[in-house]
Amino acid sequence: MPEPLDPDMFTGCPPVAAPIRIGDKWTAKIIRCLERGPRRFTELQTPLRGITPKVLTESLRAMERDGLLTRTAYQEIPPRVEYELTDLGRSLLEPMNAGCEWSRRHLPELIAARDAWHAAS
Repeated sequence: MPEPLDPDMFTGCPPVAAPIRIGDKWTAKIIRCLERGPRRFTELQTPLRGITPKVLTESLRAMERDGLLTRTAYQEIPPRVEYELTDLGRSLLEPMNAGCEWSRRHLPELIAARDAWHAAS
């Protein structure tokens, strides 16, 4: 079992949309949460502040539909469901890492360009 997710894992992330989008607003963050192994729904909610249970459910279903993760329901009491990246989902980690590195290097330029565009509009 992987270590618990850090509730503050996205605290330092700027509140702008990612320059490289994978799926919807939450997909890349969910992939990052599942990077080290399977997680339960409530574990995913901890670092994904601001996501409603409905939106998390919709995002997980869409990712399962697209083959990015698997959903395993265990016949236990209480019921237990875990989500885990597939090989296809894991294949996104390398380009995501490259996108994060690009963002670290160029985010100030990106924000300045957006600000200049909005000021001129």
